[in-house]
Amino acid sequence: MSSNTTNEIDIVPVSKSKIDTVDFENLTFGNVFTDHMLVCDFKDGKWQKPIIKAYEPFLIDPSAKVFHYGQAIFEGMKAYKDETDSIWLFRPDENFKRFNDSAKRLAMPEITEDIFIEGLKEILRLDKDWVKKGKGNTLYLRPFMIAIGSGVIAQPSTQYRFMIIMSPARSYYSGEVKVIIAEHYSRAANGGIGAAKAAGNYSAQFYPTKLANEKGFQQIIWTDDATHTKLEEAGTMNVFFRIGDTLFTAPTGERILDGVTRKSLIDLARTIGIQVEVRSVLVSELVEAAKNGTLKEIFGAGTAAVVNPIVGFSYQNEYYELPKIEDSYALRLKEKLTNIQYKIDEDTFGWTVKV
Repeated sequence: MSSNTTNEIDIVPVSKSKIDTVDFENLTFGNVFTDHMLVCDFKDGKWQKPIIKAYEPFLIDPSAKVFHYGQAIFEGMKAYKDETDSIWLFRPDENFKRFNDSAKRLAMPEITEDIFIEGLKEILRLDKDWVKKGKGNTLYLRPFMIAIGSGVIAQPSTQYRFMIIMSPARSYYSGEVKVIIAEHYSRAANGGIGAAKAAGNYSAQFYPTKLANEKGFQQIIWTDDATHTKLEEAGTMNVFFRIGDTLFTAPTGERILDGVTRKSLIDLARTIGIQVEVRSVLVSELVEAAKNGTLKEIFGAGTAAVVNPIVGFSYQNEYYELPKIEDSYALRLKEKLTNIQYKIDEDTFGWTVKV
């Protein structure tokens, strides 16, 4: 095993890759990981030198504050390989900014661009064979930070660990997606951490989602915490509603994550002449549109799923099936976005970054 240093990152490559043991045609999302991971610790008030080494478990003190006070944030990103074997990132600057916004909200140290962006590029160069060509094949990237300082006193940690792990991926959701509109549970509240990509936001969703699953629904459309009258997100995704020929989506804020896919779809839609309104959509509006036939589509948007059409929703024990339409905004926008990501179409927005 040899080691070297590149761009202030220590690299210790594995002696033998495990890639030949992976069935890339039958992947379960997020279950298989590449050969390497990046690790960088924060201590004594500064970030230490990052290292890329073999993907493996690590020891951590049982009193580490991540276990007791939930200081944990992450990002979800993807890498794409085009037909010339070049690897591309999609708007990594947005993920870098959002990661640091999340860090600030959870009283964690901000990461530097050299560690985040250059670290991503370096580990991708090392594990480049794990990025497969072909539309639908991606390498899912998971940068995250946890509090590793020991002690159970209720205060922010003084030590943190930033890591990047990577997982080959295909489609995130499969089959038809039906949703139930939340009438009691909320994803986030004003003044809370809904706008941060914090681990606790997702654990809080698991129980109400389990209840929805037991009723035959795959996901929940979350509503505002105060009145449960405003539609906000769908499961772990931002959500869009097509009423007539207009696309609606809720504004970002304290409760709603500033999704990279969401903002990209808004720009794409407006570029191709689709009218987009960014405003709160009421549950009553959605039900009325479903009843009078003007509700054409609902779809979720996020890094993992890209665009995920929703076939129907339930509210107050009544189910509303959406029509099957030929001119689907969801499918049009997904096609245009993924064509940019895979470098099939020209990236006129400057969103893609070569590794």
